[in-house]
Amino acid sequence: MRIYISVDMEGITGLVDADDVQPGGRDYERGRLMMAEDVNAAIRGAVAAGATDITVNDAHGPMRNLLPEALHPAARLIRGKPKQMLMLEGLAPEHDAAVFVGYHSRAGAPGVLSHSFMGHEIEDMWLDGRPVGEIGLAHATAAAIGVPVTVLTGDDCACTEMTEWDASVTTVPVKYARDRFSADLRPSQEARAAIEKAVAASLSVPPKAPAVAAGPSTLTVRWQSASVASTLLGIPGVTSADSRTVQAQGPLPGLYRLFGVWMRVAASLTNQPPYC
Repeated sequence: MRIYISVDMEGITGLVDADDVQPGGRDYERGRLMMAEDVNAAIRGAVAAGATDITVNDAHGPMRNLLPEALHPAARLIRGKPKQMLMLEGLAPEHDAAVFVGYHSRAGAPGVLSHSFMGHEIEDMWLDGRPVGEIGLAHATAAAIGVPVTVLTGDDCACTEMTEWDASVTTVPVKYARDRFSADLRPSQEARAAIEKAVAASLSVPPKAPAVAAGPSTLTVRWQSASVASTLLGIPGVTSADSRTVQAQGPLPGLYRLFGVWMRVAASLTNQPPYC
């Protein structure tokens, strides 16, 4: 059984602030070790369920957060950037299931460190008219590749967002949001035991094939900056909804890869910290 694990950082056990998740932050070094412990719990669960091939993708920020020496030896690590498939780099139809560890809620939604991909640079996103963030877009893209998402871990708001998107996904809340930078923390050992148990249970039965939307999808993104939107209009197929909103149509996962290009363009035009 081949398992794919995508690991973000904002939804990791114990982490609540930008200083916990940004390189150079006063608690970042502790945060990256906490990140490793959550993903190791997921790996242990996958191994207990019979996984023989486990790929972990470091999907947060610089994508060099996980220390290879801190990772469970049963898994291989994809590390660094650029990655054309972003948070899903390395995901392939041959994988039997995907697990999302440490995910967070979308921009504007309640939740610890909530945002969509680029901090406040992205104000809103929609996939086929449905509000979407990192959770929904990654889930829809995985489905298009043919891989079901079986477990998501994060704060309670991220878990609710996942359930609203796909109620069949098992969710594990590791903390409960009090505000964007505060949470009621689940004890670390308890949270990791819950992650391990959920992953093992979800993989103990053959994952069901994911439902895939027919035809092309439409991705719409509203940026904080009109400069980003106007620059993106130079990319073939990108159209304008208003001065700060662009959209494009196409099949997933190609549309997800195109969105990665949009973010690289946006990053070249802006230089602001992601959590303000």
